[in-house]
Amino acid sequence: MKSVLNLFVSIATQPAILVALIAMLGLLLQKKKATEVVQGTIKTFAGFLVLIGGAGILSNSLTPFAKMFQFALHVQGVVPSNEAVVAIALVKYGTTTALIMLVGMIVNILLARFTRFKYIFLTGQAMLYVSCLTAVILISAKLGTGWQTIILGGIFEGTLLTVTPALCQPFMRQITGGDEVAMGHTGNIGYATAGLMGKWFGNKKNSTEDIEMPKGLSFLRDSTVSITLLMGIVYIILAIVAGPHFVETKLSAGTNYLVYALVQAGTFAAGFVVVLQGVRMILAEIVPAFQGIATKLVPNSKPALDVPIIFPYAPNAVLIGFFTSFIVGTISMFIMIALKTTVIIPGVVGHFFCGAAAAIYGNATGGRRGAIIGSAVNSLLISWLPLLILPVLGTLKLAASTFADTDYLVPGILLGNLGNLGTVAVVAGILGFLVIVVLISLVLNGRDKANSKAEATK
Repeated sequence: MKSVLNLFVSIATQPAILVALIAMLGLLLQKKKATEVVQGTIKTFAGFLVLIGGAGILSNSLTPFAKMFQFALHVQGVVPSNEAVVAIALVKYGTTTALIMLVGMIVNILLARFTRFKYIFLTGQAMLYVSCLTAVILISAKLGTGWQTIILGGIFEGTLLTVTPALCQPFMRQITGGDEVAMGHTGNIGYATAGLMGKWFGNKKNSTEDIEMPKGLSFLRDSTVSITLLMGIVYIILAIVAGPHFVETKLSAGTNYLVYALVQAGTFAAGFVVVLQGVRMILAEIVPAFQGIATKLVPNSKPALDVPIIFPYAPNAVLIGFFTSFIVGTISMFIMIALKTTVIIPGVVGHFFCGAAAAIYGNATGGRRGAIIGSAVNSLLISWLPLLILPVLGTLKLAASTFADTDYLVPGILLGNLGNLGTVAVVAGILGFLVIVVLISLVLNGRDKANSKAEATK
């Protein structure tokens, strides 16, 4: 049983394999030729590996950024990092987490099949992390590790991962200009909030992608050039502040600190280029392949994919969002120091991926102003909400890390506080969540039918 469970987790948490299998199923359902099935499956697999590789390059190039930042400011505290806190939690809750994830995937598919929320969540590591968060909170609420926790946790996770892409889809249509893919990330609540902020307070006419450059600086329109130059300036300033001794003894293995900073900036830009290539490969294969699933198994369904999928649509917003988010997170950190609360140190990777995406959403609805406001509001959420989730994480509240994204923080805080009220409150809350989602689907379907009848009688 354990080996089978391990095989399932290994496959489900590798998005390249998971999405390749989904693509293969879609092509088989369309009765494509064997050569087309093999070609589409392998290209999807390779495309996702390219995307993951690019995201890894980005993350690795940001690691020295974070170390220089913390050393320069001499700050101690909790660093939000999903990977770090999950690695700690899986040691104790690995089996329960895996089984919750299995039930959650089934619930997601069933809800996509029978409700109007036609989103199949395909970001495997995000599913694992949500399962882990759910396991930790439910076990801390004294539900134990039995079947009740597994079933309830799976219902909670599957419902959450069906609904959050739906929150983002109106904005995804504006970002991508289509309705073929959805957002399958754990920052969706923050991204939808950023989209609303842009809509309410921005100006859609002034897009981040229409920033005018003087003729002499027209080369900055090339995203690779502009990213390298901007990140180069930031890295060099940070390296100077941290000092050559720290950089050369702790980070660069003796390489000159300015040269090291410049190489890290170039590596960051290279990672961005790799991500863009991976996105192109995936979209070229997964969208046509998914039509088989959308037609045969889950009518009108859409794949919900990881956050870098939207980066090519607004590369300027990516940088604006990262810096806005990180600056707001740093200001929040100093306020926490002044208030003598637990200090949440801004996690560079979280602020990059979530800040960038929030800015893209804000830009889609509110242009440059929307990008800045959207990423700033998202940053406030991921900077301050960790203070509220720490008390409901049981033994993990003493860890030096915690969950980073809004889709862990907001549901986790709500579920954890229900847990403090007792087992009955948790069960009622989870089942109530599922019922509300189904009822909303029925109401919206009824409204659509009424509108169709009204149109037909005109």
